[in-house]
Amino acid sequence: MRRSRAAEPDNFYEIFSDMALLMLAAFIFLFALILINAQLQGSGKAQESLQEIENLKQQLAQIKVENMELQRQLSSLASVDAQQQMKNAEAMMAGKDVEDQIEKVLLSASMATGKGRKDFEMFVKGLKNLPGKDLHLVIDGTGSMHGVTTFLVPVLRLIAIRSGKHLSAVSWYADNREGTFTGTMGEMFDQLMGDAPFIGVDETIGHAFRKLAADSPIPGAYLLIGDEPSTDDIGYHAIPAPVFTLPLGSGSGNTKFAYQKLADQTGGRMLELKFQ
Repeated sequence: MRRSRAAEPDNFYEIFSDMALLMLAAFIFLFALILINAQLQGSGKAQESLQEIENLKQQLAQIKVENMELQRQLSSLASVDAQQQMKNAEAMMAGKDVEDQIEKVLLSASMATGKGRKDFEMFVKGLKNLPGKDLHLVIDGTGSMHGVTTFLVPVLRLIAIRSGKHLSAVSWYADNREGTFTGTMGEMFDQLMGDAPFIGVDETIGHAFRKLAADSPIPGAYLLIGDEPSTDDIGYHAIPAPVFTLPLGSGSGNTKFAYQKLADQTGGRMLELKFQ
């Protein structure tokens, strides 16, 4: 009487179908019992059919047990479905919170609307096209960058998230010194804000990349961010990965020229994003 089921786990609709079939089978058995009993009363063969009736009762009892198990599975699936719907709703709310934070960050940097927003989206698109999955940020830690750090770091967090790249490390450079941080994105930016001096005077980019080449894993690409050209010599061909450069501020033409040359010599590209 039972319908054979596939080997794979039952889904919600299969269980519902099984329950319907089992209930139908139960009614059929009860109806059969009534008919047999009526026939026995009329024919006088009650003793011969007692075993058949008992067998039918046992089968009906087994069906009831299976029906209860199917009801349990159905309740379990309904509970899991409700939990999944709850998780989906929470994910949607979390996504909305993230989008709200993104808008606040862009608004603080005057990039929420118009050309500023367009430039930001173009910049993120450029980062998505960087080679490899890892991105190592290299940030000017001299005094000239002190004024932009309050909104630079939130924007950099946003850029790292939107680019889809794994931020493998964050480094700063100033006055022939440098620092490199690894860990979660939050930890790295917190360390940058806590340990980078932002009071130096010499943009020693060449020294920084020599140290990175010697002491740090090679990323898919570097992203250099600063507002002044290097004050020391850069060994372009010794840099082990492409350098994508981001000159900040209006600055002099020397900064853009130097950043463009660094990008060209290492196989990278100069990106542009105006902070206001």
